[in-house]
Amino acid sequence: MKKLGSVLALLSSMGIAALMAQNLEYPQERHLKNLRQLTFGGENAEAYWSFDGQRLVFQRTDKEQGIPCDRIYYWSVAAENMQVQPPIPVSNGEGRTTCSYFLKGDSVVVFASTHAASPDCPPEPERSSGAYYWPIYPSFDLYLKNLRTGKYSRLTHREGYDAEATVSPKGDKIVFTSDRSGDLELWTMNIDGSDVKQVTHGLGYDGGAFFSPDGQYLVFRASRPKTPEEIEKYKRLFNQGLVAPSDMEIYVCKADGSDLRQVTRLGKANWAPFFHPSGKKILFSSNHASQRGYQFNLYMVNVDGSGLEQVTYDPVFDAFPMFSFDGKKLVFSSNRNNGGTRSTNLFIADWVD
Repeated sequence: MKKLGSVLALLSSMGIAALMAQNLEYPQERHLKNLRQLTFGGENAEAYWSFDGQRLVFQRTDKEQGIPCDRIYYWSVAAENMQVQPPIPVSNGEGRTTCSYFLKGDSVVVFASTHAASPDCPPEPERSSGAYYWPIYPSFDLYLKNLRTGKYSRLTHREGYDAEATVSPKGDKIVFTSDRSGDLELWTMNIDGSDVKQVTHGLGYDGGAFFSPDGQYLVFRASRPKTPEEIEKYKRLFNQGLVAPSDMEIYVCKADGSDLRQVTRLGKANWAPFFHPSGKKILFSSNHASQRGYQFNLYMVNVDGSGLEQVTYDPVFDAFPMFSFDGKKLVFSSNRNNGGTRSTNLFIADWVD
């Protein structure tokens, strides 16, 4: 983190910092106001609000800063950037982590980690073929970290994928993705890890789930292989601990798995969904309109699949949106304003309906 000051000073001396500060918003982004960049460098993603709207918990990789794979941090949004107030570590600095989320009361964070299997970062999938896959590490388990006492507690104790946990706004349930049924399905549990129940049952990956504002519904991304070739490929990759994210759509269902409905039929990769504060719309990331597979923007759609609207317009990557619990703020990750580097940073904006 200490190097960030010198990096920004160098950018300023090159005249780049001033240029970057002018390009946070695009004219078409009428839903965003007072956009503010929070991080400057590294890969910063999956930032989620505390219930009181004062803090964010997120995952960060920055090999130049000695963070070799995703680690969890939390941070006060009152700070202007990391120079003012460095983020505070949540995970223990070992293994790889993902998908952190505040529990109600904002003193405990749930997240997934591989550190019990090894203190080292697990190997990333080979990309020599040009294909892009998500790894499904069987060493991921769910943990709770008490931010006041510093104590950890473990929620899952099995060899297999347990990750992608988020918490109901009611504060009573956790939803997560697990392979414990022999496929990647959604499951729910109580905050203490009890009363584990399977939610989805269709062949394919189900993940990235979030509760609706009233806690009654779930929105999530899913793949649904249908042809013999698609099914064979999905099962082959699954047995290798991999998922191909290039063909996913947005679904909703009740928290018990009933009333399952497909929301989008756009093709390509539609993911990172989150309910609008009204509960009647969904904000998500998609590359369906892009000629290049890596360009993702945020879109909004009604829960019945109608009224699709583009929200962000960065030419590279916008994803992981989350509304604050009062509905006034939006946080998301973006490649905008990164000076032509590959860094992904966090941004906060006032939401305009």
